[in-house]
Amino acid sequence: MVRVRSAALVLVLFATGCAAQQQGGAAGGGAAGVTDTTITVGGVLTKTSASGYSTKDAELGAKARFERANAEGGVHGRTIEFLGAEDDGQDAAKGDAAAKKLVQKDSVFALVPVHAPNFGGAAFLERQGVPWFGWATGPQWCGTKTGFGYNGCLAPKQGAGSQTWWGRQMADLLGGAEGKSVYVQTSDSSGSKYGGTTISQSFTAAGFALAGVNSGLPAAAPPPDWLPYVNKIMTSDDGGPPDVVVSVIAGTKFNVGLYSALKRAGYQGVLTDATSYDAAILKDPASAKALEGVIAAPMFEPFESDAPEVARLRQDVEKVAPGAELTQHLAIGYWAADIFLDLLDKTGKELTRERFLATANGSYVYENPGFGRIEYPKDHSEPNGCGALVKLEGGAFQVARNMRCFDNVPLK
Repeated sequence: MVRVRSAALVLVLFATGCAAQQQGGAAGGGAAGVTDTTITVGGVLTKTSASGYSTKDAELGAKARFERANAEGGVHGRTIEFLGAEDDGQDAAKGDAAAKKLVQKDSVFALVPVHAPNFGGAAFLERQGVPWFGWATGPQWCGTKTGFGYNGCLAPKQGAGSQTWWGRQMADLLGGAEGKSVYVQTSDSSGSKYGGTTISQSFTAAGFALAGVNSGLPAAAPPPDWLPYVNKIMTSDDGGPPDVVVSVIAGTKFNVGLYSALKRAGYQGVLTDATSYDAAILKDPASAKALEGVIAAPMFEPFESDAPEVARLRQDVEKVAPGAELTQHLAIGYWAADIFLDLLDKTGKELTRERFLATANGSYVYENPGFGRIEYPKDHSEPNGCGALVKLEGGAFQVARNMRCFDNVPLK
């Protein structure tokens, strides 16, 4: 009887071990999400939100890049099993729950892409040693060993490197910064205020004089009257208007309102922001008119570029979603997936999370004209310093400055 029970126990343990291997598990969880032929990943995005803000297109971008990798035979003989992305609804608690579901229930190896301004799963992923890739829009990405923003850390601490590319690209575009002033408009959200600090320094590092920074704009909704904000801007440079106005506001409605009001007031200078590179605005005549002449600052090579890497992106997307609109969020998902795939390749056939993270955090450098350059572990604490400029002109986007990378300077 004892022998029968012992034999049964052996069979149960053997079967349990086989099942764990089939699900990608391993002792200590080192090879979770990995089999001999597949690597399982999934993402977390803000697909829906009360304000209408959505990063859902990042899912298509990642899918397009993974599909090409799979068509080429995968990475070291393993194809990517992409589960798609969970929706956090721009809620930190939902983001944390989504991350836990992907790791604990779906047994993913890594989270790709993560593109959620209020992502709440960072602490859990760091504790579990699970890699995650996306757009590092908040401080939760910075100072980790597992979070890999395709553009580095956009919220550096005081004394760490802070980007100068936006200011320097604008200086080149305008024929130099000498004698030119800049005014920075943000909202009262913490993220917007922080962006105002780093972007103001980017322009002053390039030689612009800072005419002013206003962080009094409510972040919840556009104000009913833009006049108080416009008056401050139009008199900020010794009683006159500045040469450049930088908007650090998340949302097309805000920018359309601000720019329309400035144009009505007779502003003739340069308007620039990080979010107006969006083909959807061209469908609305009023928005297109308000944003005409605006210079957007994407942190990737524009879709209108003739760079071979961008042509490949367009081909990859067309293959999985014919006629799909190319958006900033799509590009972020695509390039985040591209970096993840490069790291898989460099880690080698013997894949565990520990080996992957050791490769990623061991003087990893990857250059790609599509997004510039990334360096880890350095870029866990500072941005990658790369970006391009796009101008809306005649109702169409034009490349104003191709992707370039510049040295960072310590954040004051």
